[in-house]
Amino acid sequence: MNWEDECFLLSKNKFRENANIINIFSLNRGKVSGIVYGGNSRKIRNYLQISNKLFVVNNSKNENKIGYFKTELIKPISPIYFDNKKKTSALISLCALLNSLLPDSQPNKIIYNKFDRFIASLEFENWIILYIFFELNNIKELGYDSNLGEYASIIDDNSDTQKIDIDGFNYVVPNFLINKKIPNEITNFLIKKSLTFTRSLMVNKFFLPNNLIFPKSRIILENYFN
Repeated sequence: MNWEDECFLLSKNKFRENANIINIFSLNRGKVSGIVYGGNSRKIRNYLQISNKLFVVNNSKNENKIGYFKTELIKPISPIYFDNKKKTSALISLCALLNSLLPDSQPNKIIYNKFDRFIASLEFENWIILYIFFELNNIKELGYDSNLGEYASIIDDNSDTQKIDIDGFNYVVPNFLINKKIPNEITNFLIKKSLTFTRSLMVNKFFLPNNLIFPKSRIILENYFN
């Protein structure tokens, strides 16, 4: 079965001496695994980096067997932010989350296009807020809507956060995630609380029920805002 598509690189693992198995998030195929021969060569290794946008040609005998990828670089993403630990961490975190949560071979163009737009938004000053909303949107797209807007009537303006119960779990949620009114200044405290909330939501609704391991890269990102 042969096909070609654009994609983002989610993960890579060494396979034999000069090959890698990679997971990609493609526009029309969703999350797919494939073998890249020559993946450890200098030429390919330089662009086979997490979050980079690639063009992939897949060759496989049938849908049930892992295919062989030929890859070309469309756009380098990760090298642009090598000098920014927070943004690099955000990219690695999102790729790890998508790699864990996306079902195999099921396209999701909504998440794909939003991920593409988020990458462009890394140039904005408020990129971390867009990251948080991207996580919330992903949670909804993957099947769980927290319906935070329903709690807008209980917001106490004397506090920046609210304690709310969602399906029997208690969460501390910043006001701006409930009313979608982003304050002029976002403190590390609010960012940390937001990331803690979305992490807890993902753990309770996706990772624990499916016996999945939560990505360490996502915890590292959260710790940058202590």
